[in-house]
Amino acid sequence: MAYAESESLPSAALSAGGTRERNRMSVKAVRQYLEQYDLAGRVQEFEVSSATVELAAQAVGCEPAHIAKTLSFLVDDRAVLIVAAGDARIDNPKFKAAFHTKAKMLTPEQAVELVGHAVGGVCPFAVKDGVRVFLDESLRRFDVVYPAAGSAASAVRLTCDELEHASRCEAWIDVCKGWREE
Repeated sequence: MAYAESESLPSAALSAGGTRERNRMSVKAVRQYLEQYDLAGRVQEFEVSSATVELAAQAVGCEPAHIAKTLSFLVDDRAVLIVAAGDARIDNPKFKAAFHTKAKMLTPEQAVELVGHAVGGVCPFAVKDGVRVFLDESLRRFDVVYPAAGSAASAVRLTCDELEHASRCEAWIDVCKGWREE
């Protein structure tokens, strides 16, 4: 989800007029995309920001761990999305082992250009061609999770099976830390 690992997001991300219009178009694209899975009716839009894990959990009414944040990286000049539980953090050695490179997050501009969604609303649905999607094992412990739906004020309620199917992920991977009792 586009919920940043840090819990802050510039206020301009929600207030810029062009960004607002892009967000509306992005949510519309996600709804249209999810129609093929009969999931479009589950998209929720909020009057408040859901751009961080904490804000999304408040908007949805769930524990932060149930937020399925989409982290966006640049690997071999391509966007790679990793959808992980809200309480998980990228484990750099695991990431490097999986992708053979250091974790390098996309800039906000790259997210829009390469993925098609602005930071705060990045999700694995209705993404641009060539975007690789992976689901992190940290999500499997939940029956229901809430990824973003294309804007910094949206979410969609999905089971992990529905998320796997609708995201067209390449694989489940284990590249996060902080969510297991270690």
